[in-house]
Amino acid sequence: MAKVTREMVENAGINVDELLRLLVNNAAAELTTFYYYTILRVNLIGLFGEGIKEIAETARIEDRNHFEALVPRIYELGGSLPKNMKDFHDISGCPPAYLPEDITDVNKLLNVLVEAERCAVRQYTNICNITYGKDHRTYDLALAILNEEIQHESWFSEFLGEGPSGHFLRRGNTSPFVSKFLE
Repeated sequence: MAKVTREMVENAGINVDELLRLLVNNAAAELTTFYYYTILRVNLIGLFGEGIKEIAETARIEDRNHFEALVPRIYELGGSLPKNMKDFHDISGCPPAYLPEDITDVNKLLNVLVEAERCAVRQYTNICNITYGKDHRTYDLALAILNEEIQHESWFSEFLGEGPSGHFLRRGNTSPFVSKFLE
C-alpha cells in the first residue's frame, strides 16, 4: 500500500473504503464482462453476427485491460481483490452479461452488450464524480475507462439502430485512453 497516497485521498475528503468498494466491484465487472463477452463473441455467427464480432472483440480486450489497470490502484489505496473467484464474480458492479436464451437472435445479443456498457458508463461516471478534484490518479484512470466504455456503448447502440455515434472502430491499438495505465 502507498500510505501517503491513501492519506492524501482521505485528507481530500474521500471515503477511501467506499471508493475501494466501488473500484473492486468495477474490477469484478470488467473481468466478468471479459469472460461473458468471450462467450458472446463465439456466438456471433452468421450474416449479422460476423459484422459485430470485431467490435465485440475490441470491447472484450479493452474490458480486460480495464481490469488490469484497476488492480494496481486498488492495492495502492490499501485494498485487495477477493481470494475466491466466485465471491469476486458475485460483487460485480454490473449484472453479468449472460447469453440470452435464443443465442441466434443477434439483436438480443446486442442488447446484452449495450446494457453491459451502459452500466459501466454509469459506474465510471460515479467514480469520476466522487474523485474529481480530490483524487487525481483515480479520477484520471476512471475517466480513461469511461471514455472507452462510452465508445463501446456507441458502437453497440448503432447496431441496434439507435442512431449514429460518430465513433469508429479502432484499427490496431486497443485501449487508447487506458494504455498509459498498463505500462
